[in-house]
Amino acid sequence: MPRSGADARRRLREAALELYRERGFNTTTTAQIAARAGVTERTYFRHFADKREVLFDGEMELRNTIVSAIETAPSEESPLNVLTRAFTASVPLFVAGRSVAVSRQAIIEVTPALQERAHAKTAALIEAIAAALTARGMPTPSAALAARIGMVAFRRAVADWDGTSDDELEQLIRNTVDEVRALD
Repeated sequence: MPRSGADARRRLREAALELYRERGFNTTTTAQIAARAGVTERTYFRHFADKREVLFDGEMELRNTIVSAIETAPSEESPLNVLTRAFTASVPLFVAGRSVAVSRQAIIEVTPALQERAHAKTAALIEAIAAALTARGMPTPSAALAARIGMVAFRRAVADWDGTSDDELEQLIRNTVDEVRALD
């Protein structure tokens, strides 16, 4: 019976996390990841462009969730309210992926090549947020600023979150946005 693509991706991600923890990122190969996951290296490359990308699986879903929430927000909402709505929409992704995110972050913190990729992924997400805000009619420079400020607030909320509940993360997002408002 053929295996699903989603199952193969999940097994590849889990195998990569295990091997990166055991051996380190730099000494682990895609062939080793594929073998641990029970697939061929060719299958690995059908799903991921390189050995860094396996750790960032789910980034496109996050981007799509946030951008969609911005696009569908009521037109009269303020930019900060739109960003709060967008980041709150992504909470289920963070709740579902919490254990993977914790392991992934520990690996990223000790691997410069992964830190670079994480920064690039964050920059791409900020650009997508800014583009969605611009499409709502916000001037481009203001949209870029709002996207950066929103991302900093969001990352702070996620960093403060202990992983116990989605309600807690939603409240932390609202609290950090309220802190931004209070800076005025």
